[in-house]
Amino acid sequence: MLNVMAANPLTTRDGPNRRARIITTILMIMIAAMIVRDIFVRRWGTAAPPSSDVSQRSR
Repeated sequence: MLNVMAANPLTTRDGPNRRARIITTILMIMIAAMIVRDIFVRRWGTAAPPSSDVSQRSR
């Protein structure tokens, strides 16, 4: 007798694996979007260059 479960091992575990794959994909897309947004904000967000932190000596 042919074992159907051996022929297709993803039959019983396809549900949880598929859900984990979808969640992982969504998280990766969100992380990539946050990184790209951060790059754009740093590049074009500020019009003036940041001021120096170093205090200047009075004359």
